[in-house]
This record gives sequence, C-alpha cells and structure tokens, in this order.
Amino acid sequence: MRVTVAMQSLIRTIGKTKGLDPAAEKLSGWVETATRSTPVKNALSGSWLGHQVHPMLTDLPIGAWGAATVLDLTGADPAASRRLVGLGILASAPTAAAGASDWSSLYGPAKRVGLIHAAANATASVLQITSWLVRRRGHHGAGAALSLLGLSLTLGSSYLGGHLSFVRGTGVNHTAFQGTVRRWTDVGADADLVEGARSRVMVGEVPVLLIRAGSALHAISAVCSHQGGPLDEGKLGADGCVTCPWHGSRFRIEDGSVQRGPASVPQPRWEAKVEDGRILLRSA
Repeated sequence: MRVTVAMQSLIRTIGKTKGLDPAAEKLSGWVETATRSTPVKNALSGSWLGHQVHPMLTDLPIGAWGAATVLDLTGADPAASRRLVGLGILASAPTAAAGASDWSSLYGPAKRVGLIHAAANATASVLQITSWLVRRRGHHGAGAALSLLGLSLTLGSSYLGGHLSFVRGTGVNHTAFQGTVRRWTDVGADADLVEGARSRVMVGEVPVLLIRAGSALHAISAVCSHQGGPLDEGKLGADGCVTCPWHGSRFRIEDGSVQRGPASVPQPRWEAKVEDGRILLRSA
C-alpha cells in the first residue's frame, strides 16, 4: 500500500513539473518530423493492426531481459543469457519507435509522465547494451548485475506506462463505450444538408458526423477514436477522408476506416437514409 501511495505521489509530481515541457516539446517535434510519412506513421501507430502496436511490442524486450536474469540467477548457460540480452536490445528499438510515435500526440501531465517513462526505458536499454558488451568480454557477473539493474528500471518504467494506459486512458478507443441505436432516428431535414457540408448530429446520446457527398449520405461517429477530437471540425478532403483537427488522424467517411494514424481504431459507421424529406440514422 505504501509503495502504491509513493508511486502515485511521484506520478502526480511528474505531471505537475512544467519544467519538463521544453524538452518534451523539442523531442516531440523531432518525433513528428520522423513520422511525417503516412506509411511510417501507420506502421508505428498500429493502424494496420486495429490497435496500438507499442503495448504488444513491449512484451518482447521485457520477456527476453527477464528470462536472461532468471538464467543469471540460477547459474545457467552464460552464452544463452547473453543471447537473450541481445534479443531484448534488438526488440527494444521498434518498441521505442512505436512508443515515441504514440507519445508525440500527448499533452500536459500525460506528456510529462511519458517523457520520464521514455527516459527510464532509454537508460535501461543503455544498461542492457553495456551488459551485453561486458558479457562478451567474459565478465558474466558484472553483466548479470547490469542486466538486473536494467530490468528493475524497465519494470519501474512499466508502472508509468500502465498509469498512462489504464489511469489516463492513453491509447484507449474513445468510441468503445458509445451506445448502439437500432431504431431509425430522425436527425434533421434533408434539404438543410448541402453538398460537402459537415453536420454534427445526435443519435440518442452519440454525436455523429453527417456528410453529403454527391447523392450519398455518409455518417461516422464524430468523436475521434484516438483522443476524442471533434471530427466535425476537421478538414474534409477531396479523397473522401476527414482529418481530425487535434492530431491529424484521417478516416474515410464512407466506412470509417483509418487512412492515417495516430488513430489505430476505425470510426463506427452509421446507416443513413432519407424518408419524407427527413434524414434518418441508425447504427450500422
């Protein structure tokens, strides 16, 4: 209990430390420049996977380094331990890249906590790299100590990552708990929706983005699945995609599919029809 209270107090302190902002913004700018390409952003965001890729990748370095430490503590084959440390080092690179991509779109306390999370992981990786080099020179005991220290730091950093995911809701699908509306619901007059116009309407308690494109009506949930941005305030492109004004995620209005991250979850699609001059919507 005391450990939990201490960790929560530490996290609150980090979140309030505005002195971290200059470093966070500078590093975030570098990350955004590096991930400007749509294929790169989609690959790191998990747009192709249907959820963020970073949490899944973290299992690889943590698992490899944890197994190496177990072998160290049980006096098993030193060569096997070194190979596991090396595997964790290799796996940490794409893990860090995916995490940096996700982190760059955060702000405020979450961004500050994420910066410390990243710094701790980077330090842990340096310790593991040093361990691998020391082991290669035959100093197994020193290498084992460095790996144990690095793993401890990684596990501490994982607590911060868990806080961001499960307490702050970072990376959580913001449309996950929207209600389903099975009955056709009147949302307005058909004559009021002009070509290319974006309209935010309510279907029950769910905000929906309604767009007329030619003779077709398209409707997707108006709350961006990534961080809850208002898609009705976003830019509608000639390619049939709407761009979230907060972090630049792009969704196809026809089916809600993700065309560019950082979003990884498609927007819920709504069925639309016109009856007696009125536009009716329901969950697809």
